[in-house]
Amino acid sequence: MINIVLYRPEKPQNTGNIMRTCVAIHACLHIIGPLSFSIDSKDLKRVGMDYIDDLKMYYYPTYEDFVKKYPNQEVYYVTRYADRVYSSFDFSDPVKDIFVMFGRESTGIPHDILREHHDNLLRLPMVPEARSLNLSNCVAIVAYEILRQQKFPNLATSEAIKGEDFLMNEKKDN
Repeated sequence: MINIVLYRPEKPQNTGNIMRTCVAIHACLHIIGPLSFSIDSKDLKRVGMDYIDDLKMYYYPTYEDFVKKYPNQEVYYVTRYADRVYSSFDFSDPVKDIFVMFGRESTGIPHDILREHHDNLLRLPMVPEARSLNLSNCVAIVAYEILRQQKFPNLATSEAIKGEDFLMNEKKDN
C-alpha cells in the first residue's frame, strides 16, 4: 500500500486535494502536526468533496509520534536536496508498504531528518531556477510513478462508471 506522509502541511486546499488523490488510488494518508488549520475545516472538505468520507487517514501530533508508530519503516523523502530522481527507485512490489514523506509548502522537511535518511531522498526534476512544485502535484506525480511501476493494482484502467464503450456509443449532440 502507498502511504502518503505530509509533514506539517500549511494549506488546507493542498491537503484536501491530496486527500482526494489518496482515496482515488487507495493510498493511506498520514499527517504530522502541529497544523495551522483544522482537519475539519470547510476548505478541506470542499476541496476533498465527498471523497474524504472514504479516506484512511492518521494524524500524529509530532514527527516523533510518527516514528514511534513506525520505528522500523523505510520512508522515502521528497526534497529538492536529493540527488536521485523519484523514478530511479524501485517501487515495483505491490505487496510492500511504501511510505513517502512530503514537506511543508514553505520550508519542506527539516534538514536534520533529511540528513538522517540520505539514501532515501528523492527529487522531482525541474529547471534549476525553480524552487518547488505545488505540494498536491508532487504527491500525485510520485504516487502515480509508484502505481505505474506496480502496474496500477486494483485501479480501473478503462471507464468503469459509464462503461468501456460509452464514448463510442454515445449519441452525437446536434
